[in-house]
Amino acid sequence: MSPLLVRPRQDAADGVVHRVTPASAGWRYVGFEAIDLAPGARFDREEGDRELCLVLVTGSARVRAGEQDFGLIGGRRTPFEGSPYSVYLPPGIPVSVQAEGPVELAICASPAKGRFPARLIPPDAVGELVRGSGTNLRHVRNILPDTAEAETLLVVEVVTPGGHWSSYPPHKHDTDDAPNETYLEETYYHRLKRGSGFALQRVYTKDGSLDETMAVSDRDVVLVPKGYHPVGAPHGFDLYYLNVMAGPVRQWKFTMDPDQAHLPY
Repeated sequence: MSPLLVRPRQDAADGVVHRVTPASAGWRYVGFEAIDLAPGARFDREEGDRELCLVLVTGSARVRAGEQDFGLIGGRRTPFEGSPYSVYLPPGIPVSVQAEGPVELAICASPAKGRFPARLIPPDAVGELVRGSGTNLRHVRNILPDTAEAETLLVVEVVTPGGHWSSYPPHKHDTDDAPNETYLEETYYHRLKRGSGFALQRVYTKDGSLDETMAVSDRDVVLVPKGYHPVGAPHGFDLYYLNVMAGPVRQWKFTMDPDQAHLPY
């Protein structure tokens, strides 16, 4: 199995489906966790040196961050039915998430010093857009884009219809050369609408030092330390993924694979 493909933990007693850290990924910035909370279960966390974006992938929960009570938020039954509720947290702020029913919680993390306050990111604050055309069309939800207040963290959801390509034409962001290109580590958290089947993701460099092609299943994580990283969804299997990116410059500046650079993004 590819070292870039992380399978979900099965039947974890603590509900932790994924826990990707900079140490486990072999990089410096991005952390990602996916946690299943049973009805009534509670998740507590306080980070001393990382900012967090908590995304309610599915379900409803009561969320409190420090002295702020955000009340009951969430409500999506699946990640395919509209934008989510999320919460941004600076370092040093304790957060509590109390599940009302079954909850799928994503925790996106990266280094920060605490420049911005905690805040709720409701669905109507998420920038939704359609990118591409034809079989390159996909639906993008910008939860924490580089225009929003955060220090290093970027978070986005993408829904790719079955039979379509995404993160395509292939692009990369592995060179610290702002404003031309920025170095951003990235994770992909994949969900398949049917809960079965597969999608394809390739991560490769032009010099061939990295070239991995993976069949991803529901709830798999793909690590993108460098290189181009297109995704294909087979016909009949709509694909969702949650991207977490972070690096030394908080801008999404990328370079296309020159073989496909003539294609519209």
